[in-house]
Amino acid sequence: MSAPATADDERPDGTGGDGGAAYRPVDRAAMRGERSTPPHADGLPGVGKVLELIRDPHGFYEDLGYGYDADVVAYRVNRTPAVMLTHPEYVQQVLVEDAPKYRKGHVVSRAFEGFGEKGLVASEGEEWARDRSLVQPAFYRERVEAYADTMVEEAERAADEWADAESVRVDAATKEVTLRIIARTMFGTDLSGRGAVIRDAADAILSRVEPTNPSAYLPVWVPTPSNRRFLNAMRGLKDAMSEMVAERRASDDADGDDLLSMLVDAEYDDGATMSRERLQDHLVTFVFAGHETTALLLTWALRSLARNPGAQAELQRELDDALADAPGGRPTADAVADLPYLDAVVDETTRLYPPAYNLFREAKRDVDVGPFEVPAGTTVTTPQWVVHRDERWYDDPESFVPDRWTPEMREALPEYAHYPFGGGPRSCIGNRFATLEAKLVLATLLSRFDVTPKTEDVGVRFTATLQPDRPVHLYFTERTT
Repeated sequence: MSAPATADDERPDGTGGDGGAAYRPVDRAAMRGERSTPPHADGLPGVGKVLELIRDPHGFYEDLGYGYDADVVAYRVNRTPAVMLTHPEYVQQVLVEDAPKYRKGHVVSRAFEGFGEKGLVASEGEEWARDRSLVQPAFYRERVEAYADTMVEEAERAADEWADAESVRVDAATKEVTLRIIARTMFGTDLSGRGAVIRDAADAILSRVEPTNPSAYLPVWVPTPSNRRFLNAMRGLKDAMSEMVAERRASDDADGDDLLSMLVDAEYDDGATMSRERLQDHLVTFVFAGHETTALLLTWALRSLARNPGAQAELQRELDDALADAPGGRPTADAVADLPYLDAVVDETTRLYPPAYNLFREAKRDVDVGPFEVPAGTTVTTPQWVVHRDERWYDDPESFVPDRWTPEMREALPEYAHYPFGGGPRSCIGNRFATLEAKLVLATLLSRFDVTPKTEDVGVRFTATLQPDRPVHLYFTERTT
C-alpha cells in the first residue's frame, strides 16, 4: 500500500509525509549507542492507566501518543507493564524484523477468551503456523478474484433494497452485505437464518472487550452481567457453527474447495485432524472478523464520502469512465484493480478509521526497540489510531483527504506509517479479500447513487474494532446521469 522510507531516513523535500510538519527521523546514533529506559507515563499506584482507559479511551491514546514527545512510552495497566510505539520504524521492527522475539501474549489471549483462543488471530507457535498454511490457499489472489461476481451480486442486492428506503442505517446494513458475502464465498452457504445469532454474538464480543467496560479487565468466568451475556451468546454462535459443519459433512459439497471444506477436511502432516474446539474457534473468528471489519471500512468510507461531495464526485467520475465499457456497467476485479482514486478513498478511510486500531505483542525475552530496552513480558502496542494521525506523516491528519495519496506521497511515506492490516508474518490473512470486497461494493453503490448524510455528528467508539458511537444514517439517491 505504501513504499518504504528512503535508505538514509531523509525525505527528498525535507518534510513530512505529504509536505507537512517537519520530519523527525529516528536517532540512529542513539540506536547504535547505549541502551536506555523509555520515558514512563504517569499513572495511579497499583492500577496505572486503567482508569483513564475506562473513562476516556480517546484521551488515553492522545496522552500516550502525543503527550510525551517520544516514540516509545512506557506505562502500566493494572499489573501489566506496557510500551506504546508510535514511530513507523519501531512498528516495522516489532511486526516484521524482530517478529520471532514476540508472541501475541496474554492481552490478546484474554480478549479472545471464550470464543477464539485457538483461532488464527489468537493462536501461537507451531499450531498457528500449520493452520495459517492450511487455510492460506483460500486467500490466494486467483481464488479471491473468483469471488468478485458474488461480491457484486450482493452489493447490487443491497442497492436494490436501499433504493426505496427513506434513509439507510449503513453501520447495520453493511454488516448484512458483508455477512452474506462471506457466507457465500468462504462457506458456500446462506447464513441469513443464523443472522440474529451472529449479530448477538458480534455485539457481545464488542462489548466484552470494550475498554470502557470494567469486565474487559476480568477473566471471562467472573459472573458479571457482561460476561454472562457474552458466554450465552458464544454458546449460541458455536452451536450455529457446529450445525453448519454438520450440514457440510452431510451434503454433496463435502469435498468442496472453499474455506469451510478446508477446515472440515483438515488433516495435518502427522495424520492428525482438527479438534472440534479448534474448528469452532476458526469458524467463529472468520465469521466475526470476516464481515465485521469490512463492514466498518464501508461504513466509514460511505459516511466520509457523503460529507465530502467533492471527493464523492471525483470517485464517481473515475468509476463512470472505468465501467463505461464493462458488460452491463458492472464492476469486476479487473475494472477496479487499477483505479487511483478508488485506491485513495480506501487508503484514506483505513488511515483515519482503521477497523483494527491497535496491535498487541508481548516480548518473549528482553528486547531492544530502537535505543530502548524492553523487558521480557512487556506488552508492546503499535496503535494505528495514533500513527495514522501523526502530523509528521500527514498534513491535516484529522481530515478526510483522498487527494493526499499522490504517487509522490506514497513514495515518500514510511512503509509502516500506514498499516491497517498489520504487517509481518501475523498480518491479516484476509487483507486481499477485504480490500477487493470494499472496492467492488463501493464501486457498485457509488456508480448508482449519490450519498448524503442524515446523521451529522458521529464519533468513534473503541471496542474490539473502531465502531461509530451512534447509528449512522445516510440518504441514497439514484443518480440522474
